[in-house]
Amino acid sequence: MLEKIHIFHTNDLHSHFKYWPRMQRYVKEMRTELATLGETSYLFDVGDHLDRSNIYTEATVGKGNVKLLNEADYDVVTIGNNEGITLSHNELFHLYDEATFDVVVANVYASQGTNPAWMKPYVILTTAHGTKLAVIAATAMFEIYYKELNWQMDEARSTLIRLAHQLRQEVDIVVCLSHLGITEDKLLAEECPEIDVIFGSHTHHVLPNGKLINDVLLTGGGKFGQYTGHLVLEYDKKLRKIVEKKDTLIHNKDLPTIKNEKDIVQSYEEVGKQLLDRPVFTTRRSYNKEWFHYSQLSDLFAHAILEKSGADCALFNAGIFLDGLPKGTVTALDLHRIFPHPINLCTIELSVNEMKEIFQQSKNEEWPYIELKGLGFRGVIFGKMLTYGFSMNKDRQLLINGELADNDQIYKLVTLDLFTFGYFYPSFKYAKKKYILPEFLRNIMLDYGQRFFKH
Repeated sequence: MLEKIHIFHTNDLHSHFKYWPRMQRYVKEMRTELATLGETSYLFDVGDHLDRSNIYTEATVGKGNVKLLNEADYDVVTIGNNEGITLSHNELFHLYDEATFDVVVANVYASQGTNPAWMKPYVILTTAHGTKLAVIAATAMFEIYYKELNWQMDEARSTLIRLAHQLRQEVDIVVCLSHLGITEDKLLAEECPEIDVIFGSHTHHVLPNGKLINDVLLTGGGKFGQYTGHLVLEYDKKLRKIVEKKDTLIHNKDLPTIKNEKDIVQSYEEVGKQLLDRPVFTTRRSYNKEWFHYSQLSDLFAHAILEKSGADCALFNAGIFLDGLPKGTVTALDLHRIFPHPINLCTIELSVNEMKEIFQQSKNEEWPYIELKGLGFRGVIFGKMLTYGFSMNKDRQLLINGELADNDQIYKLVTLDLFTFGYFYPSFKYAKKKYILPEFLRNIMLDYGQRFFKH
C-alpha cells in the first residue's frame, strides 16, 4: 500500500504577519481536505517565527507568536536564534508554557537546574495508517550568547547524526528541522543519509522544489512569510520505504485574500501599541538624530552605553537611530520605534595599535551609504561610524578621552554586537570580548533615561 504524508512548513517569519491570515486559512482548508481523503498532514515551523523588532512580539515577549501558532494548529516547531538569544533565560524558559504543539531542539539545554517542560530532543508522530515519523531538530550555534543567558549547547550536526542513527531503528521516517543554514544542511545530508528530509531555515534560502543531496531532500522557504512549503512523502508500507518525496513552495502573496485581512494584521499592531504606550521617563528637550553626523541623540546614547559597560570608549553607527527622542513624555513605544533592533552591546579588549587600526577603518567613506540588511540591524542605512572617547592626533598618536594612550595598556571598547561577527572589523572576531545580555539598546536607553532625566 502507498501512503501519502503531507507536511506543510514555514520558516523565518520574523513576525512579518502580512500574509499570515490567508496562509493559515489555506493550510487549514488543505488539511481538512486531505483528512477527508484519509491522508495525514502536519504543520511545522523551522524557527525565527518571532522577531522583537515587531511591536506585537515585543509587547507580548513572544507569547503573541505562540498564540498565533496555536490558532494555526501547528504540530511541531523548533527555535531559531530569535527565540533562543533575544529573550532572557526566564522569558525563553516560559515562552511555550501555553503551547499546544511540540517544541523540538536537541542541542540546547539549561546550564543549571531543570530544562523547560517543552524542550524535547525529538518527537515521534504516528500517521493515520500507523507509520512512525521522528522529528529531530537543532538550532544555530550562537554558543557565547547562549552561555551568557545560562544555556548550554551541544554541537548541532553530531547531535543530529547521533539521534538519526538512534531513531532509525525505531521509526519508518526521520525528518529534521534545521535552524542551521544551507551550508550546514548540505554537510548534514552528506554525512547522514539516515535523515529523509531536512527542513531548512536561518540563511533565508529559497529552494522552489527542494534539493536532493545524498538522497536527502533539503527545503528552504525564504523569509518574512513569502512562502509556505508543502512536502509530499509517498511511503510504501509493504517495502517499508519512501518511494517519492517532493517539495513545492506556495507564494503566500498569490493565495486568496480573506475578509478583514488588513484589520486582523492591524489588530496585532494595535495590541502591541496599547501594551507599549506607557511613559518611561520625561525629557526637558528633544534630542535630534542624524545619520551622517554626530547628534544630540548619539551623545546621549554614548553616555548611556559607556556607563552601562564601564568601557573606556565607544564605537557605533549613526544608522541605529531611526528617530529622534521627543521632548516631554517618552514611552516604551517611542524607544522601540527609535531602536527596533535586536542588538546587544559587547565590550572588546584592544591594544593601542588595534585601536588605531579600528579608528582608521571607521573612516571608510562607503560605509555610511550601505543599505545594511541583517546582523540584527533593522534600520535603513548604516550611517556614519561614530567614535566616542578615542581619536588620533596629527602625529598619528592615539588619544583616549583626550589623553595620550599608554602603549602598554589594554583598553576596553564598547560597541554593537553586529560588529563582532567579522564583516566590518575582522580583528573583533578573535579579540577578547564580553557580550552584555539580555538587554537591547532600547532597554539600556530606558534604564539610563530613567536615571538621567530624574533630576
